[in-house]
Amino acid sequence: MRELVPTQRIPRGPGPVASLPGDPQPLGRVSLVRGSADKATVDEVLDGTYTDAVVVVHDGRVVLERYAGEMASDTPHLLMSISKSVVSCVVGNLVERGRLSPDQLITDHVPELGSSGYRGATLRNVLDMRSGVDFSEDYTDLNAEVRLMEEAMGWRPPSARKVPPSMYAYLTTLGGAGAHGGVFDYRSCETDVLGWVCERAASTRMADLISEFVWSPMGADHDAEITCDGVGTAIHDGGMCATARDLARFGMMLLGDGEVAGRRIVPGAWLRESWTVDPDVRDAFARSVSEPYLPGGWYRNKFWFVPRAHGDVLLCLGINGQMLYVAPSTGTVAAKLSSWPDAQSSTMLEDTLRAFDAAGAVLAGIAADDPQRHGPPGVAAGLSRGRIDGRLPSLGSGAKTRFRLIYPVRLI
Repeated sequence: MRELVPTQRIPRGPGPVASLPGDPQPLGRVSLVRGSADKATVDEVLDGTYTDAVVVVHDGRVVLERYAGEMASDTPHLLMSISKSVVSCVVGNLVERGRLSPDQLITDHVPELGSSGYRGATLRNVLDMRSGVDFSEDYTDLNAEVRLMEEAMGWRPPSARKVPPSMYAYLTTLGGAGAHGGVFDYRSCETDVLGWVCERAASTRMADLISEFVWSPMGADHDAEITCDGVGTAIHDGGMCATARDLARFGMMLLGDGEVAGRRIVPGAWLRESWTVDPDVRDAFARSVSEPYLPGGWYRNKFWFVPRAHGDVLLCLGINGQMLYVAPSTGTVAAKLSSWPDAQSSTMLEDTLRAFDAAGAVLAGIAADDPQRHGPPGVAAGLSRGRIDGRLPSLGSGAKTRFRLIYPVRLI
C-alpha cells in the first residue's frame, strides 16, 4: 500500500514479541459441509476463497499457517475494516482513562460536525453504527457515499464530481436520514468520525494511539501501517496494514479478555460490554440487512458477534475476505487475509466460518455432531449469559467445560 498511497507507521516499539510457537496439525484435511450442503475440507475452502494468508492458533500455538503468491510471514496485508476493531480498542483505553465517554456527543469533540447529519449523535451511536446519518455502503454503486469518501481519501482517482480533497472535510458534508439510535446500518464513515474524536480527545494521531495502546503492548513482531489521505489523516475505517501473524496476536489478546502475559492491553469491561447483547442491541441487528448473513448476531463496539455451532464467536471483518475469528468455546483464533474478486460474498463468508468452526471443534475435541452448544442456534444471548462477577457460567452437571477465555501468552 505504501507504494500506492501515503501511509503512516505504527511502531511495534522496543518491547518483547509475543511468542507464537509452532505446533502444526493436519487441519487442512478436516472435513466439513459447505453452506451449499456440499462436502469439503478446510484446505479446499481456503483454496476456493482466494486466501493470501491464514494463521490458526489454538492454546497459544500456531497449528495451521499458509501463504500464497507473494505473501510471506513478514508481508503486510491491507486489513480493510478489521481496522475498525483496532480503533475500538483505542476507544476502550481512552474511555477507561476518562478522556472519552460513550454518552458524549460527537460535537463535544468535533464541533465541525455540528451542521452535519452527526448533530445530536453520541459516541455510542457511532460505536454501534446506529447514527441517523445519510450514508450508503453499497460497494456496487460508484455514486454511493462510500465510493465518494474513497475519492476524498485518495483511494480512488479524482473525478468531475465536487468531492472535498480530504476525508474529514467530506464527513462534514454528510446529511441526516433519520433519528439516531435506530437500526444497525453498516457505515464506514462512523469509524472515521470516531477516529477523529479519538485524535481530538488525546491530541495524538491515530497511528501513534494504536502503537501506544495496542500494537506495542500486545507484543507485535512487526510495525504496522495505516494509509492516510492527502493531508495526513489516517483512514480509520479500513486503512491498517499488518502481517497475518500479528493479526493473530491481536486475536489472541481478544481471546485473553484483553490481556497478554498478565498485561492488560484492552479494558476487560470494554470487551465484556461488547460480548453482552441486550434486547435493544439484538433488535437493531435483527432488523438490519446483515441479519440473513449472520443470523442471531449483533454488532457492538466495532466487533461482530454471531452464534455458531459450538458457541458464540467474535469476528473482525473486512471486505474482499479479511477475517479475524475468535472462538472462546474452542480456544481458537484464526486470521485470514484474502483477495476476493468482489467486495462481499455471503457464500465465501459462510464457508470460511464453517471451516474455522470445524477446525476449532477438532482442536477442542468436540464431535462435529455434538448437540451441546453455548446458546440455542440462531439466538444470541451473549457470552455473558449467566455470568456472575465476570466468571463464566457452569454448563450444567455432566457437561464439559470448553471455555478458554484467558490463557498465558509467553513473551520472548
